[in-house]
Amino acid sequence: MLDEAEFREVHDLYLATFSSRRGQRPAAALKLGPMNTPDIEARFRAMLERYRELTGFEETNPNAVLHHRVALYGPPCRTCGKPLRTPRARFCAACGATVSSDLAAI
Repeated sequence: MLDEAEFREVHDLYLATFSSRRGQRPAAALKLGPMNTPDIEARFRAMLERYRELTGFEETNPNAVLHHRVALYGPPCRTCGKPLRTPRARFCAACGATVSSDLAAI
C-alpha cells in the first residue's frame, strides 16, 4: 500500500506514460485495440519499477497499482489492525469491531 507521497510519485509516472506518447503516432493508429502484456509492461516500466522499489512487490498490472493507495481504505482498525474498507466505515469487516464516531467522520 502506498501513502499519499508515494502514490503521487507513482501516479505522476503513470500520467507521464500517456503524455510522452502523444504525437508519436498518426491519428488513424490511435484506435484502441488489444494490447498484449509485454507491450503494457514496456509502456509502464518506469511506474512498475518504482512501485516495486517502494513496496517490494512485483506488480505487472499498472491499473492495479492505482488501487494500492492507503487513503482509499481508511485507517487501520483499532482492534485487529487491518485497514477498514472505506474511510467512512462504521465497523471493521475483518473482525466486526465497531469504529468510533471520531474515526468514521474522517
